[in-house]
Parts: sequence; structure tokens; C-alpha cells
Amino acid sequence: MPSTTRTANLWAIAQRRLDEAAERLELDDGMRRVLRLPKRELTVSFPVTLDDGSVAVYTGHRVQHNVNRGPATGGIRYVPDLTLDQIRALAMANTWKAALVQIPFGGAMGGVRVDAKRLSVSEREGLTRRFATEIAPFLGPDRDIPSPDVNTGSQTMAWMMDTYSMHRGRTSPGAVIGKPLEIGGSRGRREATSLGALRAIELVARTANVELAGATAIIQGFGRVGTILARGLERAGTRVIAIADDEDGVVNEDGIAIDAAVRWMREHDRIEALPDTEPVKLTDLVEMPCDILVHAGLQSQLDESNAGGVRARVVAEVAGGAVTPEADVALAERGIPVIPDILSSAGGLVVGYFEWVQDMQAFFWNAGQVASELERVMDRAVASVCETAERHRVTLRQAAEMVAVARVAEATSLRGLYP
Repeated sequence: MPSTTRTANLWAIAQRRLDEAAERLELDDGMRRVLRLPKRELTVSFPVTLDDGSVAVYTGHRVQHNVNRGPATGGIRYVPDLTLDQIRALAMANTWKAALVQIPFGGAMGGVRVDAKRLSVSEREGLTRRFATEIAPFLGPDRDIPSPDVNTGSQTMAWMMDTYSMHRGRTSPGAVIGKPLEIGGSRGRREATSLGALRAIELVARTANVELAGATAIIQGFGRVGTILARGLERAGTRVIAIADDEDGVVNEDGIAIDAAVRWMREHDRIEALPDTEPVKLTDLVEMPCDILVHAGLQSQLDESNAGGVRARVVAEVAGGAVTPEADVALAERGIPVIPDILSSAGGLVVGYFEWVQDMQAFFWNAGQVASELERVMDRAVASVCETAERHRVTLRQAAEMVAVARVAEATSLRGLYP
């Protein structure tokens, strides 16, 4: 995870980008004030009994940015450097993301400040169940639907769903998304973010006269999203020439075998010394010539210090906040399109919505149906962003924010102010 100093400005950046979109859309001051601030924020401190019998106290947050288009949804993360501003920024991003792909949700985000790697399974379960209890007044399938994020997964969501259900005396699978398949999860959920990003990359790259078959790609961030995306690119005929985790990078100009790289990561928990590759510094990685540069790891990896050296034809910001505003400007001046995170990472939210729909209907889809519907939604979203960018002569990020903010503002205006 990035340090607190690197994430401290995320909320200011999110609000600045909103202000810029509102200016282009000519929104009135009242609407801007409504959209700039979260609707609800809850901060909790709670005790957890550890395995040795001692008691630790943790702090957690849940923020709902906007619910005018539907119930809120967003991840739960367990990280040691969690800040409220970070959660606010991510909640706002989820509002725009849902609006951009025309999913009837609002944006939320939450988490606990904890080093999850130091917890046993039983301690993690105890923390999850207590945190779910503390934020329960916010939650519900028609109010706020949590999903997995950093250092949480399907098991975390199963514990949260069970805790919520026990409090209400009935099983409520629609209370969370990202659950195991056996208790109401959706097929295709694990791959959703990567497949959505792959589709966005394919369509945007085509506008830059880059076809995936025969293209070259560099991937920074080789976790779950990065590995699945790498496999998708490889299947599409793209040659992945460099891979980096949070600390090390490796390169092979002839192409890296992705399955071998995934096995190496599982065995060694780092990409360093991957056979048939040469080491490359992370600072040098972004300056390597390629067709597609994917950022699927840490935040603020592309900034004013290195954006000028980018030699890719398309940049995909799959990790939230991976490209700073200063880097956006530098890349735009050089004509390099950046697929913004609210578009390229929207696949997880889309299939999360599919899971919620299936739970509410108690009628489940096969993997082919999920993949087909995801592709349809992503195609529509990319088309709206590209059309807006061309019509208003703005970047893809500016276009995506304009489309999303306009939809949320319209819903807010139609609903009016109560009382």
C-alpha cells in the first residue's frame, strides 16, 4: 500500500476534479455544494479479543457519498494507513463509476485501520463481525452494500453477510456482494475488474490505431487484477514484455509467459528473479517503449516526475488514483490517451450489481451470461466517454467525469430537495 503521505491529497484531488467537471457542465453553485460532500460518514472504534486473550482497539470508517441514483455500494479494505480522506475520495469515485456505467447505485467506501497480515483467521473473523455490527445502521440490500477491496475477499463478505443476517433473523444474501458462489455469489465476479479493463483497453486502443493482436504491453501491479488482465491480453495476442510488483520489475522483449509468471508469484510472493527475464527498475519501467502501459498496482505511480518519459501509446489506469492530475496534463500534452480508473476498473462494480440483482431475484446466471452482459455495459460506457471526449475536445478522464457527474446531477435535480 502507498504511504499516508502519498494518499493524503486524494480527497482534494477528487473534489478538484469534480469542480472542473461541474465548471464544464455549468452546474449551479447549489448543485456543486451537494456533490462535493459525502451524504453520511460514520467513524467507529471497537475492541477485538485476540488469540492470546488481549484486547486490541481498531478504528474503522464507512462513508456514503451519494445515494440519489440508488443504494450505495463500495469496498471494505483492511490497511494500516487508512485515512478518512482516502475513504471519502474512493466513495466519491464509486458514485461516478456507477453513474458512468449506468448502474443504479450510489458510491460508498469503508475500511479498518489494521495490519491484516498480522491477524490470524479467527482474529480477522472477529474484527470483521464486530466492524459489521458497528456499521450495521448504514447497511442493507436497499441502503448500502459492501464489497471486497484491499486485504478483504469472499470470506470477509461471507462473515459480513452472516453477521447482518443474524441481526435481522433471516438470511439476506443481497446485503453484500463478492460472496462465495455457494451462498449467493455470482459467477464471473473474481475476473470482473480485469475483464472490464480488458474490454476498455481494447476499445480505446483501437481509437489510437492499436489492435491487441500484435501489440506490446507493460503491466505494473501483478496481483489478482493484474494477473487476470495479463492472461486476457496474452489470449488476445498481446505480447507482455514487462511486469512489475510493488518492489521489482522484470523484462523480456520477446514476451513473458504469463502462466509461468503467475506460478512464480504464487511460490515466491514477488516477481524478482523470474526465469527468462532481466531485472528492470520501477523508475525505468514507465519509460520503456510499448503500445499499452497498464497501472494495476499502487496509487500515484505516474506523476509529474515520470510522465514525461512515458513511451506508451495508451495508458490504462486500472488501479484507483494511479495517475496524478499533473501526469494527466503531461500525457495529454503529448497526445497519449489515459483510460481513467472510473472507467477501466468499473467491471467489478458492474458484476457486483449483477450479483445483487441475482440475489434479489433468487435467479442466477451462467458465466456466459455474466460475461456477455459485462461486455455490453462496458461497450456502452466506453462509447459514451469517447463520444463526449471528441465532442467537447477533452481528455478521456475529463469526458468520463462529465458524463458521470451530469447523470448524478440530473438524478439529484429530478428528486429535488427534501423538505
